[in-house]
Amino acid sequence: VQLQASGGGLVQAGGSLRLSCTASGSIVTIDSMAWYRQAPGKQRELVATINRGGSTNYVDSVKGRFTISRGDAKNTGYLQMNSLKPEDTAVYYCNADLIVWPSLRSNSWGQGTQVTVSS
Repeated sequence: VQLQASGGGLVQAGGSLRLSCTASGSIVTIDSMAWYRQAPGKQRELVATINRGGSTNYVDSVKGRFTISRGDAKNTGYLQMNSLKPEDTAVYYCNADLIVWPSLRSNSWGQGTQVTVSS
């Protein structure tokens, strides 16, 4: 099972991006998911989480601007990022607890996608 993050890019301050995180390789469901980011010279930071029940949490710096969600397809999750700021520039990683049919559980990281916000 592989987890792939996509959707990053270059955007001006105030713009929006939607990151996707897709699990592939088998019959797999995303049980819970988190997005992290790592800026140059900084430690990896937890940005947002969503649990099995759909409850979400966000780091204070993105509250009201970012939204984490799961897609209708059970193997996909998203991070909608609005009102982007230059300080949001980082490599974004998804991490997910997966359920591989019929009931094998595993944790996986995506490869990271670069988000660059210009001022």
